[in-house]
This record gives sequence, C-alpha cells and structure tokens, in this order.
Amino acid sequence: MADPDVILEMRDISKSFPGVKALQHVNFTVKRGEVHAICGENGAGKSTLMKVLSGVWPYGTYEGDIYYNGDLCTFKDIRASEHAGIVIIHQELALIPELSIAENMFIGNENAKSGVIDWVATNNKARELLARVGLREDPETPIKNIGVGKQQLVEIAKALNKDVKLLILDEPTAALNEEDSQHLLDLIRGLRSKGITCVIISHKLNEIEAIANSITIIRDGQTVETLDVDAGGVNEDRIIKGMVGRSLESRFPEHTPKIGEKFFEISGWTVRHPQVPERLVCKGSNFFVRQGEIVGFAGLMGAGRTELMRSIFGRSYGTFVSGRMVLDGKEVVLDSVSKAIDAGIGYVTEDRKVLGLNLLDSIKTTTVSAELSKIASKMGIIDRHAEFSAAEDYRKQLRTKTPSVDYGVSKLSGGNQQKVVLAKWLFTDPELLILDEPTRGIDVGAKYEIYGIIQRLAEQGKGVIVVSSELPELLGLSDRIYTICEGAITGVLDKAEANQESLMRLMTTTTAKSA
Repeated sequence: MADPDVILEMRDISKSFPGVKALQHVNFTVKRGEVHAICGENGAGKSTLMKVLSGVWPYGTYEGDIYYNGDLCTFKDIRASEHAGIVIIHQELALIPELSIAENMFIGNENAKSGVIDWVATNNKARELLARVGLREDPETPIKNIGVGKQQLVEIAKALNKDVKLLILDEPTAALNEEDSQHLLDLIRGLRSKGITCVIISHKLNEIEAIANSITIIRDGQTVETLDVDAGGVNEDRIIKGMVGRSLESRFPEHTPKIGEKFFEISGWTVRHPQVPERLVCKGSNFFVRQGEIVGFAGLMGAGRTELMRSIFGRSYGTFVSGRMVLDGKEVVLDSVSKAIDAGIGYVTEDRKVLGLNLLDSIKTTTVSAELSKIASKMGIIDRHAEFSAAEDYRKQLRTKTPSVDYGVSKLSGGNQQKVVLAKWLFTDPELLILDEPTRGIDVGAKYEIYGIIQRLAEQGKGVIVVSSELPELLGLSDRIYTICEGAITGVLDKAEANQESLMRLMTTTTAKSA
C-alpha cells in the first residue's frame, strides 16, 4: 500500500548515454509538502535524474520505476508530466527573449477562442500570476528587458499556471545575487506553506541548509545517502563530505599574494546602453589592476558589472562614449575582441551558452578556439594532435567529466560546460583574465580547484578580475574589491577592511568614487 506521506518514489533508476553511465540504480523518495534538495558534484547525475522524472527522457529510455502519488508513471514527454502536476524549471531558462512576459508564460497554453488569442484575458491572468511571485512588471514587457532574477520568477509564475503539485528547480539561484536569491528562497517557502512540494538542485550549500527539509546526495551517478535536515546535525561540512567523499578543511586554498606594479588601468570609462542611448551603463569608471593581484567586483543584479567588463573587452557591449585604457604604461585602443585577445586580455563570460560556447563544437575545438595560432602552422593548418593534447590537459586539470574531448559541449552538464569555457581562456595564457561569475553552477569541490587556478595565475604575475554575486567568494579570493551601483564605481576596499556589511553598504550607494 502506498505511503500517503510520500508524493514521489523513484526506484532503481539507471540511465546510459554513449560511453557514459549517467545513473546507476538510483533510489529517491520525496515526502509530500517538503523541500527536498539534491546535491552532488558536476556530472553526478542530478539533472539527468530530474529529466527522467519530468519526461524529458521518456519512459522506455531508462531502467527502473517512478511512482507519483502511489501510481506507476510512464511519462512519454514533458507535457505528460506537467499534466500530472510535475513541472521542471531548468538551469538554462526556457524563455524566448523577443517575446513578452505574457507570451512566454502562455506559449503552448494560449487563452484563445475560435483560434484567436484573447490578449486582455491573457495579460490579466499573467498579471495575477506575476503578483503571486512578487513581480509587478507589465506583462507586455519583452523578456530580454528584465533581469535574470525576474526571469526566474517568470518561470515560477508560468509553473503556477500549470497547477503544479511537484516543482523541480534546477540551480534556481545560480544566476542571482544574494538579495534576489533570498527573495526566491522566501517564495519557495511560501509555496511549501501552500502544499506545493519542491525539489531543488543547488551548489549553494548555505541556501540548501537554510531551506531544505531533506537532502539526497548523488555521487558518480549513484545515491550516497539522504540526510534529514529537520532532525538536526546537518551542516555545510557534512554535505560536502557526502558530495566529494572527503572533508574540505578550507573552501579556499592557501595563498600568499605577491603583488607587483600597476599594469592595467581604466579611467573615465563611459558607455551608453546599446538599445537605450540616453542611459549610461558605465559612468566615468576608474579602476586599476596590479601584477599578481586578484581584483573583485561586487554589485547587485543590474548594477553594471557585466556591462563594464564586456565594454572593456574589445568594446563588445554598448556604445563607447569616452575613457582611457592603459596597458603596461601605454594607452591602448582595443575596439574589437580580436584586439583585446591579441593584447593579452581574456574574458570568461557570465552567459556561457550564448556568449561563451558554440554548442555545435566539440570540447577540443572549443578549448583552442580563442588562440588557434598556438596550434596552427604558418600556412594556417591546425595540428590536430596539439589540439587534442591541449584539450586533454585542461580536461584533467579541471576534472571535466566527459568520455572524451571529442564529445560535444552541448552534451555536458552546465558545470562542465563552465569548465570548458574556462579552459578556452586559460589556453590563451592571458596577462589579464576577466572572470564573470566563474563558478556559477560549479560544485564545491570543483570551486576549490578553480580558486587554486585563479591563485596560480596571480602567482605567475598575471592580473585577475573576478565578478561574482557571491560575496563570500569575493572576500575569500580578492586582494581588493570594487563596488558598483547603477553603473558607477562607488568604492574600493582592501581585503583586510572588506566584509559583507561594508560591501553591501557601498553596493547600495549611488555616490561614485574614484579608484
């Protein structure tokens, strides 16, 4: 007889791909009305398990059984699981930028009469659903004109319209700053109080510890254990031990800064918004980087951190108005991405799928793509052996989980895709490496390794800029931290004087300060 307290049970689930055993006899049980977290390293099988549950990988393509509300499920597609009340919000949001909020919310589920959409009713219903998740946006606003945090809330509002009973959120706060993350967590608590069961996948262990009733840990495609958070005794260190099979004594490797002379400087940097010319996204910014220094940039969502970095990297964002860039004591004009790369600047983008990767390429092709001259003859012929060797070296260094570097990047988990983007720019051997949200979607063990790589770059005398929404990450890595608010740099703090309170104070002021 089915347990009335259990809404979901996945028994002995196995799933294979060519060359990869993604899931091996996984067992997963979720109680009704709880928030149940799934934790594990990148490539552990977390997202694959949820895709099996939601019908993305349909019945017959996996082994094992799924019981939902006591009934055996044979979902043939995602529409079938949604009809049952199971809705998944993927790590990469499934929204169409050019369509409005309302159009995105009701696509495939249009409010129509005789084949004609009732836009008044659609917008009114959208407005009602948006209010339930705390958004006051005009439903006719294009998705591309709202931030990632609000887009995440639109996805949840969209799920509420489907009469969701079991909501799956895959890395819901990965792209959010702390304020937006807290708002989303409060929303999940509100959904729980209304009887909606939530399954959440996240690498942010502090959030998991704060919100989850239970935690299931998956390692190498197998369930390791389920922890009862409500019973007590569960903390971040305990979760980490289950995830990586060992304890991490410190989240950041030991590092003694060896800071040299100033070699990169921006002054009076002013840039207009690409679509709204009267809006300045960078307002007379001034900052510098010294050799061997790790410089952090903190700011709330929409503050202009990414806009500043992209405009510096070959003026690849916005319309340049004024400003000076000095590199190695000489003023330079780097008005294209190729010039920026040639000058020794690399940029790991915030949005890996749109700006960081060509999803049609293999891992090896991607790894060398930003500096082909290193593996090409004078005639421009690629040395395929050198290409393979370079990609294989970075695969081992970053512990990218893949059967081979010939594998397509589109087939990798989000965290492993992030590692490939990082490898691409490390291969260029830059003098200044800009990292925009470098550990987004990265598990705690891999974060430690990436922090070590960042520190080793600094020890080699390179300059590193780290943009992050996670203040503990900036505080643990950076030698100095600049703060940005509404497109203006509002302050800079040395490591010794920086803490979350002092940073937040500067992140919310509108008074610009010089470096």
